Amino acid sequence: MVEHTRSLGFRVAFALGLGTMIAAGIFSLSGTAVAAIGSSAVIAFVIAAIIASITAASYSEFASIYSENGGGYLFSSRTFEDRDFLVYTVGASLFMGYTGTTAFYLATMDEWFVEFVIPHGWPVPHGTVGVLTAVVLGALNAKGTEESGTFQVVVTGAKVAVLLAFIGGAFAYKPPAETIGTFTSSFSTDAAGIVTIAALAFITFFGFSAIAASAGEIIEPRRTVPRAIAASIVTVTVLYIFVIVAMINSPIPAEVIAQEGETAMGRVAEAFLGSIGMNLIVAGAIFSMVSASNASILAATGIGALMGRQGQAPRRFSRIHPDYGTPFWSVTTATATIVALIALFIGVFPAEGGLLGLNLGLTALTGFATLNLLAPLSLVNGALIYSRRRYPELERPVRVPLVPLVPVLGIVANLALITNLPVDGAVTGVLVVAGLSVAYLAWGGAPDVEELFERVVEPSGTARSTAGQSDAAGTDTAEEASGDRYRILVPIARPHTAPRHVRLAATVGALRDGEPIIQVVNVTNIPDQTPNEMVGDLAKRRADRLREALDGVDVDAEVTVEGHICRDVAFDIVQTARDDGADLIVMGYAEEHPDIAETVQYDAPCDVLYSNGLAEAGSFETVNVGAGGGPHHRALLPLVNALGRSGADVHVINVSPTADTGGTAEDVHDTLDDLPDTETIQVHSVQAASVAEGSSTPRQRPAACSSSGRRAPGGSGGGCSGAPRPRHRPG
Repeated sequence: MVEHTRSLGFRVAFALGLGTMIAAGIFSLSGTAVAAIGSSAVIAFVIAAIIASITAASYSEFASIYSENGGGYLFSSRTFEDRDFLVYTVGASLFMGYTGTTAFYLATMDEWFVEFVIPHGWPVPHGTVGVLTAVVLGALNAKGTEESGTFQVVVTGAKVAVLLAFIGGAFAYKPPAETIGTFTSSFSTDAAGIVTIAALAFITFFGFSAIAASAGEIIEPRRTVPRAIAASIVTVTVLYIFVIVAMINSPIPAEVIAQEGETAMGRVAEAFLGSIGMNLIVAGAIFSMVSASNASILAATGIGALMGRQGQAPRRFSRIHPDYGTPFWSVTTATATIVALIALFIGVFPAEGGLLGLNLGLTALTGFATLNLLAPLSLVNGALIYSRRRYPELERPVRVPLVPLVPVLGIVANLALITNLPVDGAVTGVLVVAGLSVAYLAWGGAPDVEELFERVVEPSGTARSTAGQSDAAGTDTAEEASGDRYRILVPIARPHTAPRHVRLAATVGALRDGEPIIQVVNVTNIPDQTPNEMVGDLAKRRADRLREALDGVDVDAEVTVEGHICRDVAFDIVQTARDDGADLIVMGYAEEHPDIAETVQYDAPCDVLYSNGLAEAGSFETVNVGAGGGPHHRALLPLVNALGRSGADVHVINVSPTADTGGTAEDVHDTLDDLPDTETIQVHSVQAASVAEGSSTPRQRPAACSSSGRRAPGGSGGGCSGAPRPRHRPG
C-alpha cells in the first residue's frame, strides 16, 4: 500500500499564496498604474481581484474533488479525458504562462538592479541579472532543494513587513486626514485605462493557483484550499490598496513617477523613509521577486512533468534524476524557456530600439504572460460547467454557487481582460502557443504512462494507515481493524534492516499485548520540485522490497507493510503515529539525519524507541539502562522491567559526568526502585560525557537503543541496549 502524506497546514498554504502574490506586480505596476490613472488604480486592482476570485472559486471546487498537484492542467485532464488536444493546449499555455510570469518577475528585478544596485555607467546589458538569476534558480531546482513550511511563513512575513513599512512611511509623512484627502481627490474617469491596468494587474493575483497546485501536499485540502485562497486574495488586495494610497501621496512629481515606471516605488520609498528606507524597499522587492520566481518555476516544472507522464510532452520531462530525485528535464526546459523570454523581450526586442524595428519590452512581456494565464483559466471555468453536467455523481465538498452563471461570468471577465492586454505581447503569446500546438499535432503525442503498464501492491495485513488523510473514508476501517490492540509503528529506510526492527518490535509488543500490530512504513522523500505522482511506482517498488525482506520473519504479531510519499520524513512518521493511534515507535537512529530523530522524539504522540546495531537474532539476554530520573527515563523503565521479568540480565549504569561537561550524577536508587520485578540487576559506575556514551562501550558490542517518552520539560533521557550475552561481564 502506497500513501502520500500531506504536510502543509492552513498557515503555510496561506503564506504560499500570499507570498506568491507579493512579487513584481505590486513593486512594478504600482508606479505605472498611478501614473496612468491616479487613485483609480485601486479600482483596477479590485477588478482584477474580483475576476481572480471567480476563477479561484472554480479552482477551489476542483481542488476539493482532485486533491492532487497539477492545478488547472490536472483539472482539465480529469474533466476532458477524451479531448487530448484541448488538454494539451491548457498545459502548454499554463507552462508558457508560468515561465512568462517568472521572466516578468526576473526582468523587473533586473530593472531594479540596474536602477538601484549596479553603479550607473557600468556597461551591463539589460536582462543580464535576470538571466543569471534564472540560471541559478534553475540549477537549484534541478538539484533539489527543501523549503520548510516555517521558512515559507517567515519569508512571506518579511514581504508583508516591507510593504507595511512603506505604507507606514506614507502615513507618517502626512497626517492621515491629509493623506486620505489627497487620495480621494486623485481619481480618474478613464474607463479604458482602468480596464487596461486591471488586465495587467491580474498577474499579481494569480498566486492563488500556487495553493491549488500544491493541493496534494495540503492537509485536509477540501477545507484548507478554499480558505487559504480566499484569505490570501483578500489580504493582498487590502495591502495593494494601501500601497496605492501611499504612492498617490508621494512627494515625487507625477511626471517623475511616470518616467521611473516599474522602479518608481523605490524612489517614493526614498522620499518617505530616506536612503535607509529605500534600501529596505529595494532589498524587499528584489527578494520578493526571486522567491516568487522560484515558486513559478516549481509550478511550471510540475506541469511539464505531468505532461510528460501523460504523453503530451517528451517522456524525458517526467523522468526523475537518479541522484537528485527531481524531474531534471522539466526543470531544465522551464529554465531555458525563462532565459529565452528574458533575452527576447528585454535584450533583443526591448521597449525601444529593438532588432528589425520590433519593440516589445517589459509591458509586452506582462501581456504575454497574462494571456497565457487568462486563456487556460477561462477554460477551467468552462470545465466546471462541463464537469457538473458530465459527472453529477462526483462528491464536491466545495460547491460554487449559481453554476453555470458564476463560471460564465468568469469566462467573460477573463476574455474582457485579454482584449485589453498590450497587443504586441498578446499576439506573441498566441503565436507561441499556436506554434506549440502545431508541433504537438505533427508529433501526435505518446501514450499515458498509466496506459503502458499497471502495477498493484496489496498490503500484507489487514490494518490500513490513514496518514495525512484524516478526512478520508479509510479512517474508520483502520480504527475498527486495530481496536484496542497495541500498535507499534516501525519506520524503515533500508529494507535489509527491517527484520531486526520487526523482531525488536515483536519482542516489545509481546510484553505489552498478546496480539500487537506492527505497522512497517517506508517513506519515499521527495524534494519540492517533484510532484508526488511522479514517484508512485518507485514507492511501490520500495514497499515490495520491504515485504520481500520480511518474508522469512516469523513473529507473533500482525505485520503490515506500507509505502508513503512525503516531502518531510519526520512529519510523515509523526503524522502516521498520530492518525493511526500508535502506542510506540521503534526506529533506527538516523545518524545521517539527526534532525529527523529529534523531530520524531519531541513531536511524536507516543513513546519512541531508537535502535542501532541490532543482532540478527534480536534476542535480549542483556539489557543496559542508565540511571536517571527524568520523564523520558521513567517512560522506559516499565519496558526494562518487563524484559527483566522475562529473564534478561539488567545492568544499571550510573554515569558520572566528566569534569568538562559540568553535569551532576543521578541517584541510582530511583532507577532500582522502579525495577521491582527484575531478579538479576548489576550496578556499574562509569565516568563519561553522556549517559548514552557510558551505557555502551565497544567491548560490549551492544545493540544500542534509547527511548524517549512524550515531550516534557526537564528530565534526562533514558538508554538501554540489548545484545547476545557477552563473554565477559562488564565491571
